[in-house]
Amino acid sequence: MRGRGSKLAACLAMAAGVLAAAPRAVLQPFDISIAIPYFIGEGRGKTGFRATDGELARWALEAWQRTSGNAIRFESAPESSALVRLYWAEPTDGQYGEMQPVLVGGRVGAAVYIRPDMTSLGPDIARRAARDPLFRESIVYLTCVHELGHALGLSHTRDYADIMYYFGYGGDIPNYFGRYRAELRSRADIPKVSGLSSADAMRLKALYRIGP
Repeated sequence: MRGRGSKLAACLAMAAGVLAAAPRAVLQPFDISIAIPYFIGEGRGKTGFRATDGELARWALEAWQRTSGNAIRFESAPESSALVRLYWAEPTDGQYGEMQPVLVGGRVGAAVYIRPDMTSLGPDIARRAARDPLFRESIVYLTCVHELGHALGLSHTRDYADIMYYFGYGGDIPNYFGRYRAELRSRADIPKVSGLSSADAMRLKALYRIGP
């Protein structure tokens, strides 16, 4: 019979497998001389979705906009014309978070898929998320930020401090989300705490040639 440590290791290995898959493509930077149109899909009826999750997705977009010094701007648009589209995925859909290129009126955009269900991350994380709503929201929010980073053209990094960190390199997954959770006293703090590192900001500005 396996002990508690073995069970925890198995749960973390499963979570790492879910979170570590590399994106299918790295996009070219958007034209930021105009606002980037975005669309956030309706998640009602999706497993694990909460009505406030759409706000977490918007806050994730705003985090990248603030980090760019508002050089990158997002504006809400109909799905048909949005270059960045965020959808809520079911557990049966595959990755916990994923970005795929889409063609929109002859331009390359990004479809981001976020799974709001916690059970795929293993029972320990799922139980903690059930006990602590801010831990659950930290996971959903940071996953949105990470995948939207891919939509903006950023690739994975090896630095555990980065939002673009790749779990395939290892690392303590509960701690990764828990350190962000520790910075929050209430849900209202989420739009004030971006979750991005200084290196994330530097890479974004370099990619888009944004001055200091």
